[in-house]
Amino acid sequence: MPGPAPAGDLDQVPQAPSMGPSIAPSTATSPDQREPAAQPRKSRPDDAFDNPPKSTQVWKPTGVRRKEVLRALGIFQRATADQLWRMLRPGDRHDRITRDTLNALKDSGLTRVETRLESGHQLWVLTEKGHKEAKLLLPKNVRISALRKLTVDDEGRPVESDGYDEHAAAVTSTAAVLTGAGYGTPLSWQTEIAHRLPYGYTQYADLTMRAPDAGVPAMLLEVDRVNEPVDELVDKLRRYTEWFELLAPKADANREKAARGAAVHAFRLWSRIYPATGREGYVPVAFVFTGKSAAQRESRMRRLEQAARSYFAGAPYPGSGAGITAVDYHQAVPVVVTELERITVDPAGAAGKVWRRLGREEWQTLGEALDNPDGDRLYAVQWEQARRRKEEREAAEREARRPVCTSCGAKFTDDRWEAVRGRGASWGSDRDSVCGSCADAASARAEAERLARRQAEEAVARVAAEPPAAARSRGVFRIGRRR
Repeated sequence: MPGPAPAGDLDQVPQAPSMGPSIAPSTATSPDQREPAAQPRKSRPDDAFDNPPKSTQVWKPTGVRRKEVLRALGIFQRATADQLWRMLRPGDRHDRITRDTLNALKDSGLTRVETRLESGHQLWVLTEKGHKEAKLLLPKNVRISALRKLTVDDEGRPVESDGYDEHAAAVTSTAAVLTGAGYGTPLSWQTEIAHRLPYGYTQYADLTMRAPDAGVPAMLLEVDRVNEPVDELVDKLRRYTEWFELLAPKADANREKAARGAAVHAFRLWSRIYPATGREGYVPVAFVFTGKSAAQRESRMRRLEQAARSYFAGAPYPGSGAGITAVDYHQAVPVVVTELERITVDPAGAAGKVWRRLGREEWQTLGEALDNPDGDRLYAVQWEQARRRKEEREAAEREARRPVCTSCGAKFTDDRWEAVRGRGASWGSDRDSVCGSCADAASARAEAERLARRQAEEAVARVAAEPPAAARSRGVFRIGRRR
């Protein structure tokens, strides 16, 4: 019974035997269909390419698949068909079409098998011809990996290489599972990117990922097989921190020192190389652990968390007082950890809750782990709350100091209080110890009394100014009238 129809970028070659290697295709869980990271998966269409291993048909890959395999091998140098399948075509149920593509490229002299791993998987690399073609296919900003040259014995026969180690396999697998979960494309990755420090040391990142559509503009990844001291992992974080703190060429050091928060990054070298993270802090660093036992991996993550706290924990906000628990992450390295084994068993793969931010206990999606709900957003809320509490406290204290009228017992209005305070030394006098209404009434009474006194004084003065005869005549006249 023939298998279902393939995707549209495949050509059918009926009744041709499979050219794939004689190893069973991987049956590990992979995303059913490429979706953006952390998004619900859609159901797989019934006619999606199945590539059953026992099918009597072979699907001849077209140029689209050939090019994507060449580009991926150009970036990662060496990979198995299983890894390339998970990275390039997670919608396929099996890796057979990827194996067929590799064999087709091999027939064209573009790829070759470098060795067969203990797992039975063949390890594929580019030939010199394939390396040249891959370089033409890759964008100018993507660095192509070094060519794996073919070695031959004294008789000119190819010699299988044994230089591929488990670390290199884990690095490629990490890129494969993240790409398969929707974190970018194979072109989103670069390997062994150098971060040079002034004292001559260069810190190489196992992987650099750029997946802005998945909410991760940039991330550095270190793959650890639990086979080196934890102190070495801490040293890597220290060196990354030192590199993030390097000034950019021609940057003003004095302005950099005076800057605060995110404004500091504009003067740093890293902001010239990596895009803005969209969150507080430097470019995040992810440690992907694999190998040994689950207990050993857990112990390693805990020890790293304890020893490297100064690099990822952040600091209190400058000038923050009581009630401010938010953390300033602007000069910190966001560090997340995961395990390849954890990603493999999670139904959502790398898009699931398989990441833990150092300093937190819960496992989260990558976006949740990189987010800073206790950073700037919390600080803005707490600062506003603190501002309101301060205003309320100061208002209560001011109200407690508000004077009371000694006449009617009413509290001074703001205008009255400001008026009496503005008179300075006169504060405390009788007229300033009463409210505005009482002061106005007192003033009115005083004015009336003053006016009455003035009128009386004026009357007395007029009488005193008149001649005596006039006064007597007025007196006779008045007496005569009374008679």
